[in-house]
Amino acid sequence: MTHGHERSLDRDTVLCISLAARPSNIGTRFHNYLYDELGLNYVYKAFAPTVIVAAVTGIRGLGIRGAGVSMPYKEDVIELVDVLEPSASAISSVNTIVNDDGLLRAYNTDYQAVADLLADDENDFDTSWPVAVAGSGGMAKAVTAALRDTGFTDVTVVARNPETGQALAGQYGFVHRTELSDASPRLLVNATPVGMAGGPAANDLPFDVAVVDNALGVFDVVAMPAETPLVRAGRARDIPVISGDAVIALQAAAQFTLYTGVTPSPEQIRVASEYSRS
Repeated sequence: MTHGHERSLDRDTVLCISLAARPSNIGTRFHNYLYDELGLNYVYKAFAPTVIVAAVTGIRGLGIRGAGVSMPYKEDVIELVDVLEPSASAISSVNTIVNDDGLLRAYNTDYQAVADLLADDENDFDTSWPVAVAGSGGMAKAVTAALRDTGFTDVTVVARNPETGQALAGQYGFVHRTELSDASPRLLVNATPVGMAGGPAANDLPFDVAVVDNALGVFDVVAMPAETPLVRAGRARDIPVISGDAVIALQAAAQFTLYTGVTPSPEQIRVASEYSRS
């Protein structure tokens, strides 16, 4: 695990974990790289719990400092924590738990990362653009709330599941469609697994080519690979692009700071993110 400095575990080592049905190595590598780089006596380990109540009880009982929370537990843990911070309460979804001496605080750094990227002047997204968000799951919820909170008003949630799609769109005063027909969104956001490495739609676009041709910006939350079919299509058309690796790096860096109180430099975050996906 170490990449430069010798680091050993002892009784004072602080444990942080992640809870996911299908854990990847990205978070583990990201956090452990930075603990090593910054000389922090922390270690990060991924878990796939079968009983989420027992897992969260363990965070409190064992003094585990923090936990990343992934699908399918982002809503299940809400009733198990003590304090729902604004980033989590905004979308009723948790991706980070911080244990302050037995008091469990819940955050959503996905939401914060997406909002920060949307608001970044470098990305040059215009809040007057019509937006299409593909998906209606946890990440689509973070994206849709962040779009509203950064000033976008013309948003269509595109989801084949009418129940979840309508619920998500309605919650934020937006429109739901099961598919795009004659709409011409200028900003396309993919919050589905389409384009994810190893998935059944790894080589597919989440929108029709004609819709992509009409777009002025694209945002893909899929982090693996960093260059999804949608990201490639956006770059080929020379329009502003935000890729999923930017989201995962920002949200993981925010988690890191919540756990440790240390803020890594942008360069340290960049290198850790590259290492995590290597």
